[in-house]
Amino acid sequence: MYGPNPKKLYPVSSIKRIVFLKNIIKNPKIIAGDYSYYDNDDDPKSFEKNVLYLYPFSKDRLLIGKFCAIASGVKFMMNGANHVINGLSTYPFPIFQNGWEKYINAKWPYKGDTVIGNDVWIGYQSVIMPGIKIGDGAIISAMSVVTKDVPPYTIVGGNPANKIRTRFNQEVIDILMNIQWWNWSIEKITEAIPILMSENIDELKNLK
Repeated sequence: MYGPNPKKLYPVSSIKRIVFLKNIIKNPKIIAGDYSYYDNDDDPKSFEKNVLYLYPFSKDRLLIGKFCAIASGVKFMMNGANHVINGLSTYPFPIFQNGWEKYINAKWPYKGDTVIGNDVWIGYQSVIMPGIKIGDGAIISAMSVVTKDVPPYTIVGGNPANKIRTRFNQEVIDILMNIQWWNWSIEKITEAIPILMSENIDELKNLK
């Protein structure tokens, strides 16, 4: 066997709080990779309710890589939450239309897609702000508010989230970023699990 079927809703049949994300997402502006899961003891199928202000008229998307672990209560703030802050008023007049839409301008804040890399762990009740890019292998500590991009294999925490440390030295990070094990076949990943759960980067690098 080569692990759970990525097309199953509940990868562990006896645990109904964990779902593979791509099997519950209906909004085409939210994309999740294989094996990325959401854990919620209340209603794991309600993940999209935690993607806030992703309006139909907004241009941004939420992109989640493969093999990510997203804990209960994690929220993603999207660009629809932004207001113009350099004007005399922050009131979002144009979104109410009826003649006001013509006043929208190029100064309206837009920070692009929110991108979560591969093998990312986002801890309990964390908040990811609009347009944030979280690199492969990063860890977001519980109850963090992420207001700036997170480099690969970096642990951040707090409000606002700051760097705690990198998970590995730069040489190991470079090797992992080059290998990109999450893009291997599931057969090869299955073979590599004992190595992936160890600290032996040389053995992973030499895996043929």
